[in-house]
Order: sequence, then C-alpha cells, then structure tokens
Amino acid sequence: MLVRVYDTVMRVEADIKLGFKDVLFKPKRSTLKSRSQVSLERAFSFIHTQTQWTGIPVIAANMDTVGTFSMALALAEHKMLTAIHKHYTTDEWKAFLASAPEGIEERIMVSCGTSEGDFDKLNQILDINNKLRFICIDVANGYSENFVQYVAKVRRHHPSKVIMAGNVVTGEMVEELILKGADIVKVGIGPGSVCTTRVKTGVGYPQLSAVVECADAAHGIGGQIVSDGGCTCAGDVSKAFGGGADFVMIGGMFAGHDEAGGETVEENGKKFRLFYGMSSETAMGKHSGGMANYRASEGKTVKVPYHGPVTETVQDILGGVRSTCTYVGAATLKELTKRTTFIRVQEQENRIFS
Repeated sequence: MLVRVYDTVMRVEADIKLGFKDVLFKPKRSTLKSRSQVSLERAFSFIHTQTQWTGIPVIAANMDTVGTFSMALALAEHKMLTAIHKHYTTDEWKAFLASAPEGIEERIMVSCGTSEGDFDKLNQILDINNKLRFICIDVANGYSENFVQYVAKVRRHHPSKVIMAGNVVTGEMVEELILKGADIVKVGIGPGSVCTTRVKTGVGYPQLSAVVECADAAHGIGGQIVSDGGCTCAGDVSKAFGGGADFVMIGGMFAGHDEAGGETVEENGKKFRLFYGMSSETAMGKHSGGMANYRASEGKTVKVPYHGPVTETVQDILGGVRSTCTYVGAATLKELTKRTTFIRVQEQENRIFS
C-alpha cells in the first residue's frame, strides 16, 4: 500500500511479521525414542575462508555482562561459543590466552567496533595468537555505508578469519554484507531484553520474521546468520533454529551467573547482578566517559536475580532444544528447520500460577 504524504511517498508493508511469542511448533510423528538420540552439534563451512567449524551453535553475546573470559571457559566445555566483549585490554587478552586450555580459539570470537582504534586493537589481539579464527564486528545499525566498507576492510586484512557482522534485519543487507566479506550476519534490531531501540527510535523488526527472511537470503548465496536477541526461554532458542538461524546468540538468559560480568547487589537478603544494554547510559558511562550529547540511551539497566554457575542454564537450554527436536522428529539440529511447521497463536502458556 502506498500513502502519499505531501510530495513524498511513504510505504506501508501490510503483511504480518512475527516474533517468537506469536508461534508454536506443530508436533509431528517421530521415530526418536529419547532426547539422548538428538545431536545438537553442527558442522559449518564458511563461504570466504573455505574452513570448517564443528560445535553447538549457541553464542554468548558480546556484552560486558555476558561475553566474559570466564563465560567462554564455561561454555567451551559444552562446545559452545562466546563473543568476547570488546572492552578487555590487550594485556588482559594476553593473560587469558596464556592460561586458557588448548583449543579455546575454536570457541571464542574477538569483538570490535568500527573506529580506527577498534581496528588497531583487533589487529593487536589477533597478533597475540594466530589461531584465533572468529571476528565479531558489532554495531547497532548495520545499514550504514561506513559499516559495509569496514567489513570489506577487515576481510581484506584478515582473509583467513571467519567474520560475523551486524546487526541487520532484512535480506538485501544480509546479502550485501556477505558479498562484502562477512561469513555470518548478525540479525536483530530491538528484540533484546535490555534494548530500548524500538521505543526510542521506532525502528525494528519482529525477530522470527527477521530470522526467516534473512536466513533465506544468506543461504541463497552460501552464508549463515545468527539470531541475536529476543530469546526468553529455551523454546525461543528452538524457534530461532526452526526459523532457519544457523547460530543463536543469547544475552539475558546467560546474565546473572557466576561467569557473567555485572556488579553484584543485595536487596532484602537476595543477590542480584546488574545487566545492561551496550548502548545504555550505564555502558556509555563505564566505557565512553558518558553519553554523548547528540544521542539518546538505547538500552536499560536491570537487576537480574543471581543464578549461580551457568552450567545448569546451559543444560536447560540444550535440553529444551533436544526436546523440541523429538517433538518434530528431527534427529539432528540441522534437520530441525526442515521438520518445522509453525502455527500462529495468541496464547503461549497458562500463567495462572506464575
């Protein structure tokens, strides 16, 4: 539908877009006898490096209250990935890599922004250990021409590294970033639990529809996507995979644990950890000397109940995904998308005793 406003044309797309809360999986007959028969490991080949990686494609988000060195060590034991936040110093990276177990390079991503300082620091970190193979180029708005050119620049300088870049929510930008050098595109604008972009800017895209459309675009030219944000429970992780995501990035579900960052506070005898968006006033004050006067905070700070070690949460997430697979008859995570039929719903669960 086109609506004429003065001398310009404003476009309204009327087709329905869906978030994770809008759907449920339709169960299907299965020959699987047990969740233990489901394999969640996947093997990927990356378009620009022609290299392979095998593991469970769940990634801890590159937030300083989630993507820590401690989190990386814990998740590596489960063959999962951690996108290390970009605020560690080069010396801290040296100390970590000197003491980390062999093979940790397969389970971590080096995160960076798009400034010259970010580029120089990225190069310094990669020089510490040439086995580091994953780069996460992270900005809130992946639609700027500067960002696209930066991805191309990193690809030229690091042809052997696997590059994950974002965030975007539309197929054409997924294709653009892959063609410019990204192997994996990060998909999601505004779905995160501590992100206020949709409120402050009015910009966003329901996460499940973004995943479905962006996965189709990426797979058509040999790339992959990671669904970033919006997962509140194990079922949402399954829905992201069912919608076509190759990887799923998790923030809030990993916050509040021993391995996560964030200040510990106590109220009425209960422990909490601070968890905040990386575009929040808290993050800007901590890492950038305060909020610049030309921008608004696009994140919030919350108190997450202290959860103890992250292992129990990991088992809950992976157990939930395995259970999803048994309900639809997928013996492997790779098969889940092929076995997925979503049904639209208005009710997810009975919350009378919540």
